[in-house]
Amino acid sequence: MTEMKEYKTSELMRRFIPYYKPYWKTMLLDLFCASLTTICEMVLPLIMRYITNEALADTVMLTVRTVGVLALLYLVLRVVDCLANFYMANAGHVMGAKIETDMRRDAYGHLMQLSDTYYNNTKVGQIMGRITNDLFDVTEFAHHCPEEFFIAFVKALGGFLILGNINLVLTLIIFVLVPVMLFTCMGINRKMKKAFAQQRNQIGELNARIEDSLLGQKVVKAFTNEDAERNKFEKDNQAFLGIKKKTYVYMAFFQTTTRFFDGLMYLAVLLGGGIFLVRGWIQPGDLVAYLLYVTTLIATIRRIIEFAEQFQRGMTGIERFLQIMDADVEIFDEPDAITVEHLNGNIRFENVTFEYPDDHNQVFEHLNLEICPGEKIAIVGPSGGGKTTLCNLIPRFYDTTKGEITIDGTDIRNIKLKSLRSQIGIVQQDVYLFSGTVFENIAYGKPGATKEEVVRAAEKAGAHEFIMELKDGYGTYVGERGVKLSGGQKQRISIARVFLKNPSILILDEATSALDNESEFAVANSLNELAKGRTTLTIAHRLSSIRNADRILVLTQEGIVEEGTHEQLLEQQGIYYNYYTAASKIR
Repeated sequence: MTEMKEYKTSELMRRFIPYYKPYWKTMLLDLFCASLTTICEMVLPLIMRYITNEALADTVMLTVRTVGVLALLYLVLRVVDCLANFYMANAGHVMGAKIETDMRRDAYGHLMQLSDTYYNNTKVGQIMGRITNDLFDVTEFAHHCPEEFFIAFVKALGGFLILGNINLVLTLIIFVLVPVMLFTCMGINRKMKKAFAQQRNQIGELNARIEDSLLGQKVVKAFTNEDAERNKFEKDNQAFLGIKKKTYVYMAFFQTTTRFFDGLMYLAVLLGGGIFLVRGWIQPGDLVAYLLYVTTLIATIRRIIEFAEQFQRGMTGIERFLQIMDADVEIFDEPDAITVEHLNGNIRFENVTFEYPDDHNQVFEHLNLEICPGEKIAIVGPSGGGKTTLCNLIPRFYDTTKGEITIDGTDIRNIKLKSLRSQIGIVQQDVYLFSGTVFENIAYGKPGATKEEVVRAAEKAGAHEFIMELKDGYGTYVGERGVKLSGGQKQRISIARVFLKNPSILILDEATSALDNESEFAVANSLNELAKGRTTLTIAHRLSSIRNADRILVLTQEGIVEEGTHEQLLEQQGIYYNYYTAASKIR
């Protein structure tokens, strides 16, 4: 698993704030509505203070008409409050959802640029969790974070100014508790953030475990390992429960601490306000106003406390999002990279050395090779000798460590990736079909292809006949990863996909090694048809399938140790001869 970077809260906010830019008008209007709701809420204590003081001073001065006017004023304010709150609940949440959508788009776009090295070291379940579940919490965070803190600031400042105007000393006694409370809660908050990060990581592990066991459910059943899988799942499930328990302990500490400070603030009003009232330093209406404002302030603090969990979830979601966005794009277009319309297929490896970027495991060193346009090259050798790696360097799934690869005399790093890969067709042993119809999977080779083009490609691949025998023909749903089709059928669909793409260079990576004899024969005919007129590199364990290659290369960890035609290599009685002889004995 790739080690993930940790971020400070300030860094997370700095990187997140630019996502508000397209929606700044909505945000400003949302904050304006938040200020309206806050003002409406803060007017009530002033009304109650006026009524109480007027009633105690001279009941004659307090008339029904005055009370009615004040009540009407409050009613108007409540209507304004409701309208403003509706906008906040509606438009504010939509803004949050749009920001979440933008972040998911950016994360997905970045994932499409990452090299095989990243995917070799990161579980798909973790990645999926980061761009789905983790970003769900960003919707609420994006909306409520500025809103809640803005409201808290307005209420704290407004309350301090109003109460300070009534009695500055009593106001300072009450408000001195606020920074102490915030300082205490921030310490607990930091621990909550770490716990939430662990929780997110563990749910990613749980997703990865579920995905792994469900995709391999046939293997699980074949080896009767259901109990073992249940035990592994239960171990991860209990680990997740343990982390959640720790999270709830911190949340309980957080809430208990704030409740304690709530009590202290009420105690300050009760004790300090009572003494001030006895001494005649404040009026009874002032004490009522203090109680109402402190109640409002405490309610606001409680909202911030309740938001704290959402805040930490949002920050964790942003952190895990940034961990994707900050993953290095190792394969990219150079600034002066060119677009090529057609490649003839003259491939040269010039003094190429390659080692994997993550573990620095060297595959080959100072390798030189030239392949002529239209030439059919076969590559054989022991497992781990670098056959697949050599082919993966051509479409730049990896970049060379040293040396260069050129096609038609141009360094492939100076050709735009999309342009380069559009000229290369790949047929692998492990065929990947997308969940969808047969038509959609073949048409993937050429987006926007017509039905006639798809059918023609299927005919060339020898797939049209069996496709028409399927229940819905080209509209047949193939299932996830093509589970409803046989290995030979999936392989011929993948070949049809490459026929439709019509590339100049063809890479066949053990394309028939997993098939039965009948399917292998049918697919081999399709591959021979596909290879006509194209520069072709074939990796094969079954040596009988490459006897007609123009040139056969024997690749080991020492590099290319033998090359020639089938007959020439047999005459040398070297490594290839031993492979072929051993294979003949097995047959």
